[in-house]
Amino acid sequence: MNTTDTLRLDARGLQCPLPVLRAKKALGHMAAGDRLEVLATDAASVRDFDAFTRKHGHVLLKGSQSSGLYRFLIQKGASVVSGTQAMEQVL
Repeated sequence: MNTTDTLRLDARGLQCPLPVLRAKKALGHMAAGDRLEVLATDAASVRDFDAFTRKHGHVLLKGSQSSGLYRFLIQKGASVVSGTQAMEQVL
């Protein structure tokens, strides 16, 4: 995906934790630096996406709300390699 492109995920009508789970799946198919815009209607998604992006090394570039519609712009972070995986790659 080109870094100027943004993939859109429509999670309207889905309740916690489905918007985050769908975003996680979409981000799994994207390259570091790619952007994902998520549309959601669940008010809990504000807290959920903040925690999700912090925990998984992504960047929450923008979050907004208007008339019950929440929009999140997420930039995928670099792939995180665990210490065990790093050692396996060296060996």
